[in-house]
Amino acid sequence: MTWTVGFDFDMTLIDSRPGVRKVVEQLATEFGLPLRCAELADRLGPPLAMLLSDAGAPEELIPALVTRYRQIYPSIVPYIPAMPGADAALAAVRASGGRVLIVTGKYEPLARLHVAELGWRIDEIVGGLWSDGKAAALREHAADLFVGDHEGDMRGARAAGVYALGVTTGPCDADQLHTAGADFVLGELTEFPDWLATR
Repeated sequence: MTWTVGFDFDMTLIDSRPGVRKVVEQLATEFGLPLRCAELADRLGPPLAMLLSDAGAPEELIPALVTRYRQIYPSIVPYIPAMPGADAALAAVRASGGRVLIVTGKYEPLARLHVAELGWRIDEIVGGLWSDGKAAALREHAADLFVGDHEGDMRGARAAGVYALGVTTGPCDADQLHTAGADFVLGELTEFPDWLATR
């Protein structure tokens, strides 16, 4: 019987903070804006437009900023590492006969660039979804479990009726993840293979 594990992407499978900070710093320079770049990079999870707005970008410039961000971003893909334990977590799913699904708020073509760069075999990638919006993809691809670092990931899993597994590698601590609906919380993905083996 086939089963599926869904993973969030930024700060769950990849540590994109340094690269995102670099791209946003370039945007700030090009557009002459005092964006709070470090703060934005440390809050990854919500859609880029929302993060840019919270970082101080004028609403009327956000569409142009998003477009330019997506133009610059591929240049930093080779420098973005996998999170500790990501390779082993994906391998553990495969070894137990599972399928791997990525459901992310990241623009899907950019997520696919990362997957290709890292040489990962992923069964399905769905981008551009945030919080409860992830539920539709989790249901469509029959996910049994969703792993994520953000409160929004836990809400998406709960809305889809799937097991919600939190990891505290992003902006949310264990209490925040539990409050948002996590069934269980790991410190990081290095713990995932052993956790999975007990299930």
